Amino acid sequence: VQLQASGGGLVQAGGSLRLSCAASGRTFSSYVMGWFRQAPGKEREFVASITKSGAGTYYADSMKGRFTISRDNAKNTVYLQTNSLKPEDTAVYSCSAGSRWPPTDYWGKGTQVTVSS
Repeated sequence: VQLQASGGGLVQAGGSLRLSCAASGRTFSSYVMGWFRQAPGKEREFVASITKSGAGTYYADSMKGRFTISRDNAKNTVYLQTNSLKPEDTAVYSCSAGSRWPPTDYWGKGTQVTVSS
């Protein structure tokens, strides 16, 4: 499966962005999907994941209540709605896919999110 993230940009603290990740290749609905991020000088960290059907979601503690992951299997797309953004959310956000959790079998090119104070 090939993945391409989009929707990043520059936003002020407190703002929102909706990230999208389009998938192509094998059946999208057969994959657990996830979002990860990597800030400059830091290791990549888990953000959120969603089950194959979309019925279940899982978040890193620091993102709970601010970020929402969703998917549209008809459009082969997974989304990450990011609200109440903070400068420390600045990172390259990448989507991923896997046959099971953690979804780390396939990776897409990330999209830059920059939050100004």
